[in-house]
Amino acid sequence: MLKRTLALAVGLTLSFSSILAQAADTLKVSAIPDEAPTELLRKFKPLGAYLEQQTGMKVEFIPVSDYPAVVEALATDRIDLAWLGGFTFVQARLKTGNAIPLVQREQDAQFTSKFITADPAVKSLADLKGKSFAFGSISSTSGSLMPRYFMLKDGIKPESYFSRVGYSGAHDATAAWVQAGKVDAGVLNASVWEKLVAAGKVDTNKVRVFATTPAYFDYNWTVRGTLDPALASKIKAAFLALDPANPKDKEILDLQAASRFIETKPENYKGIEEAARAADLLK
Repeated sequence: MLKRTLALAVGLTLSFSSILAQAADTLKVSAIPDEAPTELLRKFKPLGAYLEQQTGMKVEFIPVSDYPAVVEALATDRIDLAWLGGFTFVQARLKTGNAIPLVQREQDAQFTSKFITADPAVKSLADLKGKSFAFGSISSTSGSLMPRYFMLKDGIKPESYFSRVGYSGAHDATAAWVQAGKVDAGVLNASVWEKLVAAGKVDTNKVRVFATTPAYFDYNWTVRGTLDPALASKIKAAFLALDPANPKDKEILDLQAASRFIETKPENYKGIEEAARAADLLK
C-alpha cells in the first residue's frame, strides 16, 4: 500500500513537472482586439511560426474579448507578449510597473487617425455639429483617445458637440457603421483605413476621409516585466531582423502593415499618458 502511494505521489509530481515544463516552453501571445478575431489570427499565423523558429519555443496565440483583458493578462503573467496600442501600453505600464515595450513599426512613431464620412456635405468637423459620431473601442489610442484629445484641444467636447456618440469596438466596425449610415461620421486608425481600401472592403465612392489628426506614437509589442530578459532580447532581435528584402519576411511585415520594426521605449508614450489624463481617461 505504501509503495503504491509513493508511486502515485512520484507519478503526480512528474506529471506536474511535465506540465510546468510544457508551459515554460510555450510563448503565450495576445493582441488588443482592434479588428475582427479572424483577421487577428490570419495576421498572426506567419509571425507566430517565425517566432517559433527564432526562439525555439512553441508559440500560442490567445485571443481576448476586449482591451482591458490584455492588460489584465499581462499583469497576471498569463501572457508573455502582446500587441498593444499606445494607450493600452500606458495602462499596462501603470498597472504592472514593469511592462516593457520592445519594438514598434517604423510608422508607429508618426501615426495618425482618419476621420471618415459618407455625407457629401461634411467637409470638416465643423460640419458635424449636432450629428452622430463613432469612435472604436474606448481604450483605443487611434480609435478614441488621440482623436478625442485633438478635438478637445480644438474646443470640441464630443458628448455635447455631437447628437450621439457611439463606440463600435473596432476600427473595421467603425468603417462599416459609417458606410451603412449608422452614424454620420467616425474615426479609425490610418493603417486599418488603408488596408480596408486596398482590400476593397470599403466603398470609397460612398465613404471618404475628410480630416487627419496630427501625428503621435502608437502601437508596440510589449512583454511582461517578469519575462526572462534573455528571452525578451531574443524576441526583440527576431522582430528587428525582419527584412523587407526577404520575401518570407516581407509577407510577415505586410500582414503587420509594417515597413520594418524599430526599437521603442517607455518614454515614447509619455505624450499618450498626458493625453489620457487630459481626457479624464486615467485617474
